Amino acid sequence: MTSELDSNLIADYLLEHPHFFEEHAELLSTIKLTSPVMGRAVSLQERQMEILREKIRVQELRMADLMRIAQENDEITNKFQAWSRALLLTRDAADLPRTLVTQLQEIFHVPQVTVRLWNLGQAHADNWATRQVSDDARIFANGLSAPFCGPNKEFEAATWLDDADSVKSVAILPLRVGAAPEAFGLLVLGSPDPSRFTSDMGTDFLTRIGETGSAALACLLR
Repeated sequence: MTSELDSNLIADYLLEHPHFFEEHAELLSTIKLTSPVMGRAVSLQERQMEILREKIRVQELRMADLMRIAQENDEITNKFQAWSRALLLTRDAADLPRTLVTQLQEIFHVPQVTVRLWNLGQAHADNWATRQVSDDARIFANGLSAPFCGPNKEFEAATWLDDADSVKSVAILPLRVGAAPEAFGLLVLGSPDPSRFTSDMGTDFLTRIGETGSAALACLLR
């Protein structure tokens, strides 16, 4: 108990007298500390250098991580721009669903993508994207306020993919005009990799995909 109290008093004293070691510089060379790096006793100066090196190493790792994230974000931004550009360059509105799907697959390297739409105008009623959709799937779409990501639990929407049996994880995006309560479609992304789309992943970027896709396809509505 006395040792702990004395240690605290010494620490307090040193804090209150920051120039102590300047006035007693000869003590620095005699103070020995155990180094967790070298595994032996080292001088105070050596220990300070170790701490400084460790701080620099941590900062370098943080900087490298920030640079990696910046590069990834830049790559995603470029891909999103390329996908949006492909939609804007589609002159025939009837081709928009196909362009949206194929470009998502090619640009973002998503193994499987499809889309289903309903309540389209008469001119687009025969579009391939208007294939049979159950009432349950439409109710499910209306209930999505954000993209769903997670394992494929035999969702009807997942069965719309070309090779549905191989899909282990999915992202299901509602398509709606602005803040409309009812959706007019679902955009479905699937992968055989169970970790490609997970319940704990961020959905901000997928939300932007859904909003941009909705805006592009809105011209097909009645």
